[in-house]
Amino acid sequence: MKIVNLDGFTTNPGDLSWENINQLGEYTVYDRTNKEQIIERAKGAEVLVINKTVIDRNLLDALSPELKLIALQSTGYNVVDCAYAKSLGITVSNIPSYSTDAVAQLVFAFILQITNKVSLHSEAVRNGEWCSCPDFCFWKSPLTELSGKTIGIIGFGAIGRKVAEISEAFGIKVLAYSPRPKEKGSLKTIEFVSLDELLSSSDIITCHCPLTADTEKMINKENISKMKKSAVFINTSRGPVVDEQALADALNKGLIAAAGLDVLETEPAKENNPLLKAKNCYITPHIAWAAQETRQRLLNILEDNIRAYINGKPQNVVN
Repeated sequence: MKIVNLDGFTTNPGDLSWENINQLGEYTVYDRTNKEQIIERAKGAEVLVINKTVIDRNLLDALSPELKLIALQSTGYNVVDCAYAKSLGITVSNIPSYSTDAVAQLVFAFILQITNKVSLHSEAVRNGEWCSCPDFCFWKSPLTELSGKTIGIIGFGAIGRKVAEISEAFGIKVLAYSPRPKEKGSLKTIEFVSLDELLSSSDIITCHCPLTADTEKMINKENISKMKKSAVFINTSRGPVVDEQALADALNKGLIAAAGLDVLETEPAKENNPLLKAKNCYITPHIAWAAQETRQRLLNILEDNIRAYINGKPQNVVN
């Protein structure tokens, strides 16, 4: 069986092993693949492993009937025309719930950076400001205590729930918005509210929703105007959930206090993206999923998905 991975580098730049997948068939890994190379590299593959490579109808036609499984190295599957793949008898599988802890961790890395100004004060110490200070301490910007604050979580799947659990440990009250009813479970302070109430009542707003027609540009000028001027906005979900110009304008005008973003509408970032120069905007290069332990978990599930297909019982099917 021919297995081809068109997007191997970000998942495994060399610190993990492909050995278990090598044992499942004739496995070829390419670090990156541009659009012009896809057919040449993937032709004849029964299993195609991808991450961000877009597989549209034309490519599906060109790769069938040999192609039987598209195995994503991601939770999101919008890069594949799943309905058309299904019509051709091609199964599409994804990697669910592998990065829950890591993404929640980055949410709080943003929150703590913004509230405690860690990098600002560390740099001040390195520049000698503490050595020359007449007092035993100093601060260059107001600091914020999280206990007693309110966090609003948009989308309440596994990651949203994990963020809620961590929030309660900090003494933060939790509001959540979900289009479908969710169980509170062991959470003590959580309250499910409308999106408008969440936006107007939260000190911190964090997005954990999928990208759909309803959520695209959800964080727009109108909804940002409902937030507190002191609000912190976090997005580790999908870049297009945010109207980037509207968010940049709000930050630059002081309409909200700060933002932490791990995703942008176009990745890699374009040099003219307005958020790159926006005030109080912290951006990381889509790394919430990238801890070594998290990527190893991804590889384990990827192997299981391919093995399940081989055994005639595909799992984590999204089409």
